[in-house]
Amino acid sequence: MRKIGLDVGDKTVGIAVSDPLGYTAQGIMTLERVGIRKDTGKIIDMIKEYECDTVVIGLPKKLDGTDSIQTEKVYEFKNMLENKMRSTGIKDVKIVWQDERLTTVMAEKVLIEADVSRAKRKQVIDKQAAVIILQSYLDSNI
Repeated sequence: MRKIGLDVGDKTVGIAVSDPLGYTAQGIMTLERVGIRKDTGKIIDMIKEYECDTVVIGLPKKLDGTDSIQTEKVYEFKNMLENKMRSTGIKDVKIVWQDERLTTVMAEKVLIEADVSRAKRKQVIDKQAAVIILQSYLDSNI
């Protein structure tokens, strides 16, 4: 079964999925945020479409490991996603956290090394961060 990785931000959600065997992560899209209910509904549609058994959400802690304002927002997003999954009858999909400290920095480096223009980087940075979050999870569970 596939895994889906999320980099949840205020304006966008970067989304990646694994291959069916769970070895590699591929970025699929950057979702423009509309509202938490609609955003989580879109994620649920993708969980169903890709037949995912796990949702990996990047947890944005401060470098010292404490919670930030963004951490609280991501907790809220996870709670809404769990509630919506329950109400739509999705029971067998687990939600896990993955430390996402410095993933945006790593994503930026990858894109710069790939000679992606600054304008294009802005469009795909969250998707690339989701790939890094998901790949980190996959690598730690082999």
